[in-house]
Amino acid sequence: MSTQHGTGKVSRRDRGMFRTKTVEQSIQDTEEPEHTLKKSLSALDLTVFGVGVVIGTGIFVLTGKIAKEQAGPAVAVSFVVAGVVCALAALCYAEFASTVPVAGSAYTFSYASLGELPAWIIGWDLILELALGCAVVAVGWSGYIRSLMDQAGWHLPPGLSGTHEGQFGFDLLACVLVLVITGILVLGMKLSSRVTAVIVGIKVTVVLLVIIAGAFFISGANYDPFVPKSEPTTGGGGLSAPLIQLIFGFTPANFGTMGIFAAAAVVFFAFIGFDIVATAAEETRNPQRDVPRGILGSLAICTVLYVAVSVVVTGMEKYSKLSTDAPLADAFKDLGQPFFAGIISFGAAVGLTSVCMILLLGQSRVFFAMSRDGLMPRVFSRSHPRYGTPYRATILLGVVVAVASGFTSIDVLAELVNIGTLFAFVVVAVGVIILRRSRPDLHRTFRTPLVPLVPLLSVLASLWLMLNLPAETWVRFAIWMVVGFGIYFVYGRGHSRLGLRTRQKEQEGTAGTPS
Repeated sequence: MSTQHGTGKVSRRDRGMFRTKTVEQSIQDTEEPEHTLKKSLSALDLTVFGVGVVIGTGIFVLTGKIAKEQAGPAVAVSFVVAGVVCALAALCYAEFASTVPVAGSAYTFSYASLGELPAWIIGWDLILELALGCAVVAVGWSGYIRSLMDQAGWHLPPGLSGTHEGQFGFDLLACVLVLVITGILVLGMKLSSRVTAVIVGIKVTVVLLVIIAGAFFISGANYDPFVPKSEPTTGGGGLSAPLIQLIFGFTPANFGTMGIFAAAAVVFFAFIGFDIVATAAEETRNPQRDVPRGILGSLAICTVLYVAVSVVVTGMEKYSKLSTDAPLADAFKDLGQPFFAGIISFGAAVGLTSVCMILLLGQSRVFFAMSRDGLMPRVFSRSHPRYGTPYRATILLGVVVAVASGFTSIDVLAELVNIGTLFAFVVVAVGVIILRRSRPDLHRTFRTPLVPLVPLLSVLASLWLMLNLPAETWVRFAIWMVVGFGIYFVYGRGHSRLGLRTRQKEQEGTAGTPS
């Protein structure tokens, strides 16, 4: 630690924007009565949360869509590649979460290793990622429910059905979903975990049923060729082109070996969310043991399910004939199995509920941790006296996301979620290396293997996927970051509790110095 206790002297590093908050101080802050979260979660609860947020419509839609457009039957390999990238990051998250079992995930980890300004930036990034993700998922859920209502003969007025094809409207169902979920989260983590467990049980059962039923309709001929011949991509230039293409003149390809990796950058969307398990570390009864199990266990389960579904859908129907809207459901319809198509739609609608809940849960914990540190208004850092939840932060963010979901159009916003997640992966991996060097004395229940090799591979893999995102996504991300810098210098830096403690020690040192 940089501060020289007992002398009042503070190092230059502790006075600057890169002052770090020690692991011991982070843990001590969680013990303040008004800012303590109730510990009620187990490794099983965390695994359920991880599966609950990762398994969404991606397993029913993205698998077939990417098989048809980019990878063919080799989309299963693309899911493995994306899973490996996530596994590298998961190993880094697991070490941090077991060493610093405090709410906030990558934000808290960055504060302990990189310093206050990087921590603020990653926290600001996570707020965007999780809020936007929750709003987009709520809109997707609303679409499924409206479809089911239409089949039953119930129709919402166009003005309450959201914005579609240039026609402006308010999405009432998406807004109501977020408000209901907000209420559940305020009432306690155990209730939230029980609701999530029921939802996850339903949708995993649906997925397994689809895999088993679809296996009976697989034809080996549909896997030939397993890796279709490479085709250069045609499409947008300018800012809509991948950044790697603009920088290096590299032209991405569909199909072939490069198509597998290009597809991996897209199917990465399907894995987003396992890192949210780390935000619940402070509410876990034995975080040093259970958080790594929850992170790695949920990722392993989801990877197996994604690969199995992709193998089934490309075996049921030739990849070139798959639909892009609902490929798995339509594949069953084409085989004369409308019952299973209906089950898939039901599973997708139910599944999105838990995704939305856990994204909002993660966001409220990050905001709560930033508020407790003074980087956000401290009024939002109080926990509920009965339920032990960050109720003020949850209600604030729930209302904001509910309103945003009412006016959100899904089009290009999801890519911001992707780049935000990958940026967090990079920061956490770098933080593991730094904390290993600056605090080798820390007790680490879980240790990332082969440091610094594994963290460096995580950084490189995440950067590679980021470079495959459109340049316009980078521009939007940069604008959000600039806004974040402004808020930090106007508010966060002056109200930081760590900064206030540092200034107090400086004053004590000055007062104790003879004139």
